[in-house]
Amino acid sequence: MANHDRDDRLEASDGPFQVLAKQVAGLKVQDQHNTSQDPVEDELKVVDIIESLCMQCHEDGETRLLLTKIPYFREVILMSFSCDHCGFSNTEVKSAGEIQERGAKYSLDVRDVEDLQRQIVKSDTSVFRLEDLDIEMPAGHSQLTNVEGILLDILKDLQSGQRKREKDEPELWGKVDAIVQRLLKITHNEKFPFTITLDDPSGNSWIEPSPEDRNNKYHKTEYPRTAAQNAALGLSDEPSTTSTNGNTGHEQSATSSNNTTAHVVPQIPSAAEGSTDLEDVDILAGHNYSIPTNCPGCTKEAHVNLQLVNIPYFKEVVVSAVMCLHCNYRSSDVKTGGEIPRLGKKIYLHVKQPIDLSRDILKSETCCVKIEEVGVEVQPGTMGGRFTTVEGLLTQIRDDLRSNVFDIDDEAGAGGDSMPEETRSAWTRFFVVLDKAIRGEMEYTILLEDPLANSYVQSLMAPEPDPQLREEEYERTGEEEDDLGISDMRTRMGEGGEYEQEKFGERGGGGGEVGDKGVDDDVEVERAKAAELVKEAAAVEEEDEEL
Repeated sequence: MANHDRDDRLEASDGPFQVLAKQVAGLKVQDQHNTSQDPVEDELKVVDIIESLCMQCHEDGETRLLLTKIPYFREVILMSFSCDHCGFSNTEVKSAGEIQERGAKYSLDVRDVEDLQRQIVKSDTSVFRLEDLDIEMPAGHSQLTNVEGILLDILKDLQSGQRKREKDEPELWGKVDAIVQRLLKITHNEKFPFTITLDDPSGNSWIEPSPEDRNNKYHKTEYPRTAAQNAALGLSDEPSTTSTNGNTGHEQSATSSNNTTAHVVPQIPSAAEGSTDLEDVDILAGHNYSIPTNCPGCTKEAHVNLQLVNIPYFKEVVVSAVMCLHCNYRSSDVKTGGEIPRLGKKIYLHVKQPIDLSRDILKSETCCVKIEEVGVEVQPGTMGGRFTTVEGLLTQIRDDLRSNVFDIDDEAGAGGDSMPEETRSAWTRFFVVLDKAIRGEMEYTILLEDPLANSYVQSLMAPEPDPQLREEEYERTGEEEDDLGISDMRTRMGEGGEYEQEKFGERGGGGGEVGDKGVDDDVEVERAKAAELVKEAAAVEEEDEEL
């Protein structure tokens, strides 16, 4: 009886892909010479049927393929296999697009029953995790389902073979049964909230967002792939190749760079060019520098162009840009230097008139952006570092959200037939308000909350106080310091010969930042020692010359 109830529950929880797969399996492919004026009938012609081997009975079965678009996402290929001989059937989804330039990791706090209905695209290269139970669904099987559907799949896999484990391995059965009972509470809506993550190096997986997401409930982070991940995706992991004339790819790149851009972009000398220490290179403000690297997209040779920019009334920042001539990969980032401050910083900018949209703004990768009047909340790590204007930042937020919510070519914002009307209306209202904010047709307040105080907004009244700009410092939480790795820093040698954590203000007893008076005094002492050593070395050289 329990098995029948569970089967009914699994059937009742069919996600959108399961429903669509049943529709694909029941389609009748019409004669190609039959010209129908009905657009619905024309859509049926895109279903391809291929005879393929059934892996259960080794007879011939049928695989049906359908190319379709998923709202909020991109094009995918739906595959449905069925065998009339043994009754075996299977469904799967494959990405119809290319491997993305960066990997993507999604995180969602499931807090109510509605969150269980969010769609999930899990590619065959992604890893799904239920963080609260430390359960991981490894890469291998791709599917289009929802949160509830993928949890029921995990439950079904764990329950299979439990009877045999109970007889043969009772200890293992007990551990699995404990997880099953906790998972049953989740699937029966008895345990909220819980956190799920989806990590895909190819960037082709996805968890459906919602316009109601707030307070770090939904989080997407993009990251550059490692060489091992590129190799697993079938991309080349060898940065250099040998040409016919015997030169390596690195030498060819250096030659090409010298012929084209060496007179414009100074090349930082490498060890192969006779320099053994990059500390000998002075990074000057306003000058461009180029460093060879590997492209995050194709792992072939590329260059990182760097420039040191001095922002008035703030600090020096490094603007970097990566450009690959092989795959046209392009990316940019902004990094700030200096010591870690003792306090975080919140910056409030009240946008009143269109001139405020032209203010320079630096959003670091650790900064959270909030606009309550518009309903915007950008979590740290989502957009990386940006040095732009207020208008440019809001435009980037709008474009990124629109590309995730609607299709790239969906200018009307229809969102596809499978998007609920209520959700479509909510997103439409959101983008209307956001467009008004970008055009400066409404007043609103932008909050930049940065635990490392590395963000900045231009003051139009500097050095006088700006009435529309307000800054305040705050104590970082323990969670923020854990996320930033500050709590794991060991910078002082203890009495036992082991490194220990050094708290802010311990040096010099000033109670200020690391890098305040205590650190400045230490630097001056070290400089004095270095100067004495230089004098001693010069005296020794003079004595040697006299001898």
